[in-house]
Amino acid sequence: MSPTRTLESRLRDVEDRLEIYNLIASHPPGADTGGSEHVAACWVEDGVFDRGAGLSSPQGRDALAAQVRSPGHQAAITGGLAHFTGLPYVEIDGDRATVISYLQILVPQRQGDPVEVPNHGTSKGFRVHRMGANKWELVRTPDGWKFKSRTLRMLDGSQEARDILRHALRA
Repeated sequence: MSPTRTLESRLRDVEDRLEIYNLIASHPPGADTGGSEHVAACWVEDGVFDRGAGLSSPQGRDALAAQVRSPGHQAAITGGLAHFTGLPYVEIDGDRATVISYLQILVPQRQGDPVEVPNHGTSKGFRVHRMGANKWELVRTPDGWKFKSRTLRMLDGSQEARDILRHALRA
């Protein structure tokens, strides 16, 4: 840390980081509840979500918000869809930020024997449907930090997914 940085600039960095953490942390509950108003509020007007080959890649705030209202996404929610993410890596550069994170899609296990866990009930458990690497690009707006773009790649051994994760090693 530079000794010439003021307390005010250091505090701004902390506040920015916390706002970005909260924005990233709000993604799973927004997706898992079909919170289209929340999704729309998190993105800039021309935001882009690149999900890679074989998956839809909405462009624009309205399309991003509509995605969680789609019949397919609503069926996934009704089936017990759970987005699960870990603590993200955040790199802030002025009014722009890059965030690298993992994302698991969990779904209830429908087959197999139920397992009882003392004081926690009985369940067949969950399975990891897929695991992905995210690269989020954010911008500071008059209304706070917003998503500008998101790139998601499956952790399937592909170079693209490893390249996203490698970005977090540039510290």
